[in-house]
Amino acid sequence: MTPDLLWALGMGLLGAVVFAAIGLVSGTDETSTLAPVTLLVVLLGVPPAGVLTFFIAGAVSKHMTHAIPTTLLGIPGDTTAVPLLDDATALRRLGAPHIALRKALAGGLVAAFLAVPVAVGVASLLAPLAGPIKTVAPFVFGAAAIFVGYFSPGRWASIAAIVPFALLVTGLNTVATDQLDKSLSISFFLGIAIGPLVVDLLIASSRSGRRTLERTGPRPFWLAPDSGTGRRWIPNPLRILDGRQAAATAAAAGVTSTTFMLSPVAATVLAGEITGSRIKHPYRRLTTLMAVKNGTTESTYLAETLIPLVAFGLPLSPVAAGPAAALFNAPPVYTVKGADGGVHNLHTLLSSWQFLVFSLIGVAIAGLVVYPFAMRYARAASGWVARRISHEALIGAFVALIAVVAWYEGGPLALAVSLTVGAVGGLANRMLGMTSGVQFMAYYVAVLLVPLVLG
Repeated sequence: MTPDLLWALGMGLLGAVVFAAIGLVSGTDETSTLAPVTLLVVLLGVPPAGVLTFFIAGAVSKHMTHAIPTTLLGIPGDTTAVPLLDDATALRRLGAPHIALRKALAGGLVAAFLAVPVAVGVASLLAPLAGPIKTVAPFVFGAAAIFVGYFSPGRWASIAAIVPFALLVTGLNTVATDQLDKSLSISFFLGIAIGPLVVDLLIASSRSGRRTLERTGPRPFWLAPDSGTGRRWIPNPLRILDGRQAAATAAAAGVTSTTFMLSPVAATVLAGEITGSRIKHPYRRLTTLMAVKNGTTESTYLAETLIPLVAFGLPLSPVAAGPAAALFNAPPVYTVKGADGGVHNLHTLLSSWQFLVFSLIGVAIAGLVVYPFAMRYARAASGWVARRISHEALIGAFVALIAVVAWYEGGPLALAVSLTVGAVGGLANRMLGMTSGVQFMAYYVAVLLVPLVLG
């Protein structure tokens, strides 16, 4: 085996195991978990093949296990699982949560294997445009920020907030440059990632806000009885889905694998509405939607990571600018604007064939390790997590990790920048619907476009 292959297998397995466990805990957002851990992997010096496989295996695995609390407990596993909740709840009321889970898992695995070659192929077709796009990259980021903002929950409020948020980043970066003789980037990235967590802490420390968070006791949950999955260790997803469900999932995954500007949630809702409108039978519609929606989540996530990465090397999508941002920009290892003004990240370090091979390895590892685990032990695992794992403790661990990485970049000033950006960004997210994807785009506007406008 070559060193790259060994790194890919090892890091893929690590990513699958770590994020399969994280996905079992409801409410763990990808940006606040997948993003900082991937950044840590990059900063530790893992080779590009290992970094890519770690991220792909981690993302696919988390989207498999996030279906467990969504279907069995009625609690969304993370933000991208929210569109599945209504259909999963309806199936749980019918006494078939295990059917909802299996359809979701099977649809996700089929879509993931299909999305990688389609996304890499589309990226290869778009690659000739990379030169002109890099030349006008600052203005492209401005247009992309507006586009992503338009499809965010806040829409016009998100678009209006881009300029003040970018000016905030510019001001803080200027102060940091004066004090540290270098600009900050990781600290801004981490601040945006932890924004909602910082806001929750601020609300908890407020006398008036604390009342909105008070609980009278542990939240009750009801877990459906278990049922067998057959003798096969790896249940065939094409047997779990019937022919029409497999075709609908493949069609939705194929189409969404060619796009990279819509948010995964928006694409999932759109695919669900189109598919559901064509099916009249209630039970068939619900089970089909579980497969199609979870499959669309996977395909959109992979496409929004791979197409910008392979074609341009610039984070021109909500996922690329958010959870996958460390694959593009993690100074001093990866940069979107180096000393020579060019891109230096996975785009320049891996070929299209390597992207295809290592991404498929990541999907395969998730399919071999996490998929059968989720199929067979979902009930036991979700029950243990609900009883034994403290959500607050897990989030606290990620906050500690983020604090360490920010301190590594610039000491107490960098940590203060992360907290400031987190507080402002979290409030913008909570009050204006300005998602982290829009905020990341605004950060790149501040770094690339604002100097040109003010210069």
